[in-house]
Amino acid sequence: MSIRFYKPYTPGTRNFSRLDFVELTKKKPEKKLTFGYKRAKGKNNRGILTIRHRGGGHKRCYRQIDFWRRKIQTTGLVKAIEYDPNRNSFIALIHYETGQKSYILAPQELKTGNRITSGKNSLIEIGNHLPLKNIPLGTQIHNIEFIPGKGGQIARAAGSVAQLIAKEKNRCTIKLPSGEVRIVASECWATIGQVSNIEIMNTNKGKAGRTRWLGIRPTVRGSVMNPVDHPHGGGEGRAPIGKKYPVTPWGKATLGLKTRSKKKYSNQFILRQRKK
Repeated sequence: MSIRFYKPYTPGTRNFSRLDFVELTKKKPEKKLTFGYKRAKGKNNRGILTIRHRGGGHKRCYRQIDFWRRKIQTTGLVKAIEYDPNRNSFIALIHYETGQKSYILAPQELKTGNRITSGKNSLIEIGNHLPLKNIPLGTQIHNIEFIPGKGGQIARAAGSVAQLIAKEKNRCTIKLPSGEVRIVASECWATIGQVSNIEIMNTNKGKAGRTRWLGIRPTVRGSVMNPVDHPHGGGEGRAPIGKKYPVTPWGKATLGLKTRSKKKYSNQFILRQRKK
């Protein structure tokens, strides 16, 4: 997919670039696979702000994505590639032989008219879903399960891809998009290929308002606040933060401090930490 660059006809189009969406084949979603929902927007049940920088945004219709792909040995036809406002990757509408329909994460290079299957005997082709123990070493995969039967949790964002690098008894070793090397049960399932919409990282929103449409509120630096509002605040002009290391508004160390618990049960499955 190519990127469309705009000339500065207005201040909002200066430096603005977006995808041309030529791969999309359908505009309106499948009605039976959607439902409306109200986002919390960073507030709790009392309306008190608990997560900063969230709120507003355009109303969205949620598409039910099948992260489990448990229609075993049933062939599905890719009927359409669609846009999903709830994620940065595209989704694919699948029509199964049984008459059922579902949405899945659209892998890169998946086209309308292609056929996909789920099952232990599925071919190693783009979009097919099968257990890790049946996937050859070196294969690119996404939508990977952490716990058998729980559904895909890893490598679901646009352009994400993991790689199966080793197998031993009932365990498989995969290299995650972050660079982390991790052990996963061989009974976990994964989808062949890379998640679609790789070029999303090269686009530019162009103006602050477009970020607000996505439900993201402004972030203000602590160094420009008053001391009552942030530990970095105060001073004359552009003063330094006045501390040995940066801290959060609540005084906890941040920006580089490792927060993962050393006693976390899953540390034993991590062979190499992710990239810094």
